[in-house]
Amino acid sequence: MNIFKRLFRIGQAEIHAAVDKMEDPIKMTEQGLRELRTDLSEATEAYAKVKALAIRTENDQVHCQQESRVYAEKAILIMQRAQSGQVDLGKAEDLAREALSLHKKYYVESEELGQQAVALRQSSTEMLRNTEILKENMEKWEKELRTLRARVKVSKATEQVNKQLAQVDNNGIITMLERMKAKVEDQEAISKAYGEIARDRNDRKDELNSLLKNDSLSIEKDLQAIKEKLGIS
Repeated sequence: MNIFKRLFRIGQAEIHAAVDKMEDPIKMTEQGLRELRTDLSEATEAYAKVKALAIRTENDQVHCQQESRVYAEKAILIMQRAQSGQVDLGKAEDLAREALSLHKKYYVESEELGQQAVALRQSSTEMLRNTEILKENMEKWEKELRTLRARVKVSKATEQVNKQLAQVDNNGIITMLERMKAKVEDQEAISKAYGEIARDRNDRKDELNSLLKNDSLSIEKDLQAIKEKLGIS
């Protein structure tokens, strides 16, 4: 398995230089995590197999221990029968030797299986610990990757907006707005001037009419005075 080698590589300082050279660090990181998930699945399967082998080895050890005790008991039992005269002593000794040989054989096997079972248990425990560490790290890395994705989107959007703002004056928008503003102000000034001219004309017309009206009244008064002086009714 290369799962732990991969973990070691991720922690190496050289990864920073490699990331700088990547065309798309996010995609490369996603690919790396996909490979790690595959390795994690394989490691979990391997752990299950090692644990199952440890269980079978322990079961075989127990079986050998039982067989070793059984043949030791048979050796004693056959010699007891020879002692009681139920079995010929020479034949009993041969059978006892065979039983003791099997007893020793199963005993040696049980000891070897015991050592193998201990080693397998240790291996499975270590594999389980390492896979759990990898799971925790992957959850952390995937969370960081999600955060980085969001930050990349925000940074790209911000970059685009800032780029647009930086190019606004280059596109002449501000200049055009200033010209339009000046033109509108000129139009407003002209409109105001026409309005003032119109008001001045109306004021003069009203003044003239007022003066003429006042003169007419004065003439009528003078005419009436002359008529009264001459006695004309």
